[in-house]
Amino acid sequence: MRIDQRMRRVQPLFNVKMRVVVVAGARPNFMKVAPILRALTARGHESILVHTGQHYDARMSDAFFQDLEIPDPDHHLEVGSASHAVQTARVMEAFEPILLEACADWLVVVGDVNSTLACALVAAKLTERTGTRIAHVEAGLRSGDWRMPEEVNRVITDRLADLLLTPSRDAQPNLIAEGIAVDRIRFVGNVMIDTLLHQLPHAIDLNMPGSLGLSSEEYVVSTLHRPSNVDDRDALASVLGALAAVASEMPVVLPLHPRTRKNAEAFGLGAELARLHVLEPLSYREMLSLTQGAAVVLTDSGGLQEETTALGVPCVTLREQTERPITVTEGTNRLAPWPLSRVGVLDAFAAALRQGRIKPGERCPEGWDGRAGERVVVALELAGTVAPAGRLAISQ
Repeated sequence: MRIDQRMRRVQPLFNVKMRVVVVAGARPNFMKVAPILRALTARGHESILVHTGQHYDARMSDAFFQDLEIPDPDHHLEVGSASHAVQTARVMEAFEPILLEACADWLVVVGDVNSTLACALVAAKLTERTGTRIAHVEAGLRSGDWRMPEEVNRVITDRLADLLLTPSRDAQPNLIAEGIAVDRIRFVGNVMIDTLLHQLPHAIDLNMPGSLGLSSEEYVVSTLHRPSNVDDRDALASVLGALAAVASEMPVVLPLHPRTRKNAEAFGLGAELARLHVLEPLSYREMLSLTQGAAVVLTDSGGLQEETTALGVPCVTLREQTERPITVTEGTNRLAPWPLSRVGVLDAFAAALRQGRIKPGERCPEGWDGRAGERVVVALELAGTVAPAGRLAISQ
């Protein structure tokens, strides 16, 4: 039975209202929690929103809440930036009393940032006291690269979760291969695409390309923030040099992550940046407006790989691997040759440009339809009809 048919079938069956703690920690989380919060409200459940403050810059946090129509958080932990260990510990310490007080049926964590792992760890350790079960949205994504902190966060969060909610069909085999019982896994689709489709008309009306003097499909958008690309001078010089080479053929717009800007300045790479159209970090709608009009996107972001697939925009991923291979096999994404080089990035860019844009939604994977948030809540309801039986025995 298709997922949307199953969702309609169970809608009238549940009168028990749930209390759900939803955690957002960093910029990618905001797009993922927005449709879940809307669906919880629409179906009469109580949500408690916790913003850990892992991203503390107003342009990368507060503006997203405004754009995405997310209510003010019930709790703001304000943990700020730190090493992975310190940041994770700060979130755990601040989140524990909130979870103890909440008496929640579910904790919903999304994605793969430090806040996701930290809150899941707290809930797992407090299971006997609170009875709160853990649902992980975007479960089962794997890059296979254990050098990425996000890969560690993904795998451990999935081990802790009672309910694993996958964004694409290729995620379930990853979980089964790791020994996760199939009755803990639910395919719900991609909540980020819910937000994209909800916000796209507003983004188009914003006309960011026009405000920058750019014509649609005659510029490139790039983003850089991964440690493998920006924390080493040689690596950052290489990727910025490659972008500068692309800019000799077509304008490259680079909304610059604070970490990347700081490192570029410290490494003396101002000349490379000068050849690009560098912007301050953008709000969600601004970035979506810019992305939907691009000829090609060059990025190391996971979310942009998905968004470009939904928008039909060719994407070149500036990483060795991707945890979203479905954007390559079914979408508009491709990996640049690794290690990154001027020639390799230019070749990948040229191939993407030849590929060209396609009609939005034409090659979207199953479940990238704007209703994933609803299916997340239905999955919680279905699992909630069974008495808690431990992390290895969730069933519907």
